[in-house]
This record gives sequence, C-alpha cells and structure tokens, in this order.
Amino acid sequence: MTGCGLSGVDSSTKKYIRPVTLNYWRVWDGPDDFGDIIDTYTRAHPFVRINYRKLRYEEYEQALIEAFATDKGPDIFSIHNTWTGKYQQKGLIAAMPANIKMAFPIVKGSIKKEVEWQLRASPMPTTHKIKSEFVDAVYDDVVIMSQDSDGKYKENIFALPMSVDTLALYYNKDLFNNAGIVSAPEYWNREFQQDIKKLTKQNNKGEIVQSGAALGGSDNIERFTDILSLLMMQSGAEMMDKNKVTFHQIPGSFIDKSYNPGVDALRFYSDFSNPAKEVYSWNNTMDNSLDMFINNKLAIMFGYSYMLPEIKARAPKLNFALAPIPQIENNSFDVNFANYWVEAVSSKILTNADNIAQGSGYAQQKLSTAWDFVRFATEAKYAKTYLDKTGKPTALRALIEEQSENPELAIFTNQLLTAKSWYKGGDSNAMELIFKEMVDSVITGQVELREAIYLAASKTQQTVNVSD
Repeated sequence: MTGCGLSGVDSSTKKYIRPVTLNYWRVWDGPDDFGDIIDTYTRAHPFVRINYRKLRYEEYEQALIEAFATDKGPDIFSIHNTWTGKYQQKGLIAAMPANIKMAFPIVKGSIKKEVEWQLRASPMPTTHKIKSEFVDAVYDDVVIMSQDSDGKYKENIFALPMSVDTLALYYNKDLFNNAGIVSAPEYWNREFQQDIKKLTKQNNKGEIVQSGAALGGSDNIERFTDILSLLMMQSGAEMMDKNKVTFHQIPGSFIDKSYNPGVDALRFYSDFSNPAKEVYSWNNTMDNSLDMFINNKLAIMFGYSYMLPEIKARAPKLNFALAPIPQIENNSFDVNFANYWVEAVSSKILTNADNIAQGSGYAQQKLSTAWDFVRFATEAKYAKTYLDKTGKPTALRALIEEQSENPELAIFTNQLLTAKSWYKGGDSNAMELIFKEMVDSVITGQVELREAIYLAASKTQQTVNVSD
C-alpha cells in the first residue's frame, strides 16, 4: 500500500507499524501454494514482509536444529503433528497469546486520500474454539498443558493446522474384477480376509507374484507404523496416557482382562507375512507397496491423499478407486488415523539478538505478528484458497461438507471427524525404527508377540523420558 507515512501517528501506534520480516519454513508446498494468503495478509498489514522457503523433507528437521542453534531459525515453521510435544518440551515453539494488538491502515477522504492507522485488539482462538472449529484430532495434538510466565499451569495452544489427512484404502479395480469381488471390504474380519485369499497369487515356487494387501511387513510398506497404530487403536488399545506409553497394556476399562488389544492387533497384522497362514500375502523381499500398486501387482494399499498425484502421474491408465479404511465389525465407534502438519511460531523470536536490538517491545510485537499470520492463514476463508490449490483435506469442520462433494477428497474428508493420532515419544523417527524391530522380530519368529510389544513399549518410553 503506497503512501502509508508516519506523519501524525502517535508514538504508541508507531511501535506497532515498525517493519517486520517473518521467515517462514515449510515442506511439501511451494511458494505459489501460499502466495494468495501471504499477499492478502501483507496488503492488510503493509509493514509486514513474509519470506517463504520450501525445504526437502529429508533435510528439514536437521536444518531446523542447525538454524536454531545459530540463532538463524525461521519465525514461523511447520512441524508434523507428532512433533508438537517434543518441540514444546524443548522450548522451541511459543504458546499462542490470548490477545494481541495489530495496526491497520484506513484510507480516508474522497479527493485527497489519506491513511490513518488504527490499533485493534485481536482476541486469539481459545481452546474452546479449537474444539468447536477444528476436527477433534487437532485439539489433542496442539493443546498442551504448560507453565506460563507467572508460574501457573494451564492449557495453551502451540500450533494450528490448515489440513488433516486420513488413512484410506486404495484398491485396484481390475484385480478386484478378475477375482469376482464387487466392492472394497468394510470390515477387517472375515470379509477382508476372504478377499485377500482371492486376490493373492503365488507361482509354482511359492513366490508371491500378486499381493492381496500390503500388510504384515515393515519398511517396504508405506506408512506401516500408521497402519499398525490404527489397528491397535481400533482394537481398543490406548497408545499413550499423558507421557506414559500404554499400547502394550490392557486398558482398565476392559472387562475381559485376558484380551490384550495391542497384542491382538500385532498378531492380526503379522499374520499377513506368515507363510503358514491362509492370509499370507506379503514378505520382506517384495518391492515398496506404492511401487507395487502402481505396477498392477498389489490389490489393496493403505495410503493418504498426498499419494494420489504420484499414482496418477506414474500410472495414468491404472484402474483404481478409493474406499474408507476398514473397521472392526460391531465396534460402537469408527476409528480412523490422522496424519498432518501444523504451523508453529518460534519462541526464539523473543531472544534473538537482532530483534532485541530493534528496541523496546519489538521482539514481542514480532511474535504477535507471527501468531496473527498463523491465525489468519488457518481461518476457513483463507485456508480454503490453500486447500483448493493443493487438493488437500481440510482441518476445519466448516469446510468438510463442501469437500465431501469432491470425488477425490470425499473418502479422506468423511473420515476426519473420527480420526485420531498419538504422540509417538520424543523422537518419532526412533519410534518408527522401534516398530520396525518389533514387526521384524515377530515375523522372523525371533520373539514372541507379547514380548515384542512390551519391548517396543519400553523403548518408546525411553524416547519420551529423554524428551522430558
């Protein structure tokens, strides 16, 4: 906006229109995906400049760690929903303030245009608003009990998302048609298992040449930890209780103390890699599940909406469809799995030497501006522009009905209200290696089911304790 001078502006207002540059780091999405949101925001606040940078996932977290160590980290950055607790405990992300003040330019006059700056108090979202406006998984991941500057403990908001993805069932229609199966299975029990037997083919050497489903393995199955976690959660396992790992335990609410849901889910999952079982359809010599699906050698794959563009690009003639993730028959409630990224504000803004050198209150105002942008970008009106460009499922309840009309997004979006996630300890990468060891030790027969899951829980607990 031109002509936004400071003449006639009182000293208290001048503090709120000092130039602010926010460095914003993300993965997956390019600058064009965020261009409209940034342009709209900076037009309303012409003293703000936002530098957007996209990094590769493989380098992202290491780049964050190194940048924060040298006081050159971003002001706003994305983190995976399972990282929120870790980054909060390490003191790297700032809690959202309850209220902030922002300056707005108001153009007055019909002939001679003049700009007048107005300070407006902007109440930020409350935890109640997070519950009412976002899908349930969001509250569980971004609202954390923490200590304020006055020493009191209360629930604070540490991040906000624009999108939440859910795990769905991809199936090859040609392979289903050839097997005489008319639709994707709704339940894991008999229906699903009968389909897998029909869809899996072996040669005369006993080698699997067509797999019914990518289940039972570890690192050659895309997001196997999410699939196994979902099976545990659907079976009734409580993955975490506050900062205590509990997926190996029998929940206290269970009447039948002989049934361990986590162990049962691990047994069900590993059976698909057991040659002695009728549902045998996978082993560790097979190619990556996504590659096999694209190459017409896999009937059922479990994946997220972000896989759609790659499948279409690599196999434009592949005859496939989407279906909801199977559930456990006769369960009172559906359980789905949420996987997403959230936008957080760096706590380092307040201690950065360059910000402090700008004078009284500048660092705090920069922090407020960063949070104001996150609030702005995650509101339904503006988040919609991002979602429309990227083709991602929404995180906001208000947009679910509209996205349910989109044939490509409907399956993922319709699962949002029952989707859950879990805090995977202080190092989610370490947790995935722990789950890999657990699965591999079971399918190779090295460790009995119960021992394997108890050992995995103990190792995961160690990552939680380290982060504490």
